[in-house]
Amino acid sequence: MIQVRQKNKDAFKPLAFRFSGDDEAMAAAIKSGHPGAMEAMFHRYGEMVERLVVRVLGFDPEIADLVQDIFVAAYSRIHQLRDNAAIRSWLTSLTILTVRQRIRKRSRRRVHWANDDTATYNYAAPVVSVEDIELIKLIYEVLDAMPTDERLIFALRFIDGMEIREVTQVLGVSESTVKRRLRKAEKRFLVLSRRFPVLEEKLEQSEKWSNK
Repeated sequence: MIQVRQKNKDAFKPLAFRFSGDDEAMAAAIKSGHPGAMEAMFHRYGEMVERLVVRVLGFDPEIADLVQDIFVAAYSRIHQLRDNAAIRSWLTSLTILTVRQRIRKRSRRRVHWANDDTATYNYAAPVVSVEDIELIKLIYEVLDAMPTDERLIFALRFIDGMEIREVTQVLGVSESTVKRRLRKAEKRFLVLSRRFPVLEEKLEQSEKWSNK
């Protein structure tokens, strides 16, 4: 904060530093301690981080705290970023790493779901019916029963819609490893889905999953 004198006023009022610039400049500014750059990163990528957390973890009551933890970690680790222009992919990888740790730490508890649409996020599903909510709940019950790495790959590829190349970059593994794990994840997801007739029926109606 700096102090500036207003016209015709004796009082001093605070004027916040603001940041504007591309990703490379923003990362450099955060490293140099610019007071507005960290806030700029949150405004630029907060929704992306939250979306990834929701799509991998599910609608969990700890989402807001986890997103905050990710940005705190990003600030403390920003000097590990070698290419300032790659801050988006770096933040994406940090998000997935944090979510992976959270999945492994938490016991396989059942997430509390509200009876109304407050359990959903507007950007994830602009119009959500009761039927859709129930289906989403079943999908995440299946994901909760999957090994962590398979769950991550499945969610990134089929829920978030990342291309294989993007998944390899985020997870830091080879394309062949991603494809191998993805095949196992698909097979496991389909097997586990048979516990829920409604979900199994939906998958059978899908062109992608009907011939698996």
